Amino acid sequence: MAVRPTELEPRRFVEPTVFTDVDPDSKIAQDEIFGPVVTVIDYDTIDEAIAIANNSPYGLSGSVFTTDLVRGLDVASRIQTGTVELNGSPAGFTAPMGGVKNSGLGREFGPEGLDPFLEPMVIGLPAEATDAIIGA
Repeated sequence: MAVRPTELEPRRFVEPTVFTDVDPDSKIAQDEIFGPVVTVIDYDTIDEAIAIANNSPYGLSGSVFTTDLVRGLDVASRIQTGTVELNGSPAGFTAPMGGVKNSGLGREFGPEGLDPFLEPMVIGLPAEATDAIIGA
């Protein structure tokens, strides 16, 4: 049981909360809640679980927990989020990070984080210019 620190006002602290029997279309299942809150949604098949995970306008992060890593990789690759942790393993500090859908565009970190700052240019050359440059 979580106890609110005495130095904080009641509005400044949310105790860890678990919501069970949640409807996948409900507000609590659809919103990104940045706090100690988890919703539990039952499913019968892997395809149903993936559909529930993807039934959101957001896609910052997801998690897959399994004893079958090959199956877990398959499931993780089908979840529409910027990052998926498999069995709690983080992607790492140098991996590109960012969301999809309404959770953001683009990436931070890694080479992909530089892409928005680059302006590539392509120059078409006639064959004789190419031959002269490469010394053919």
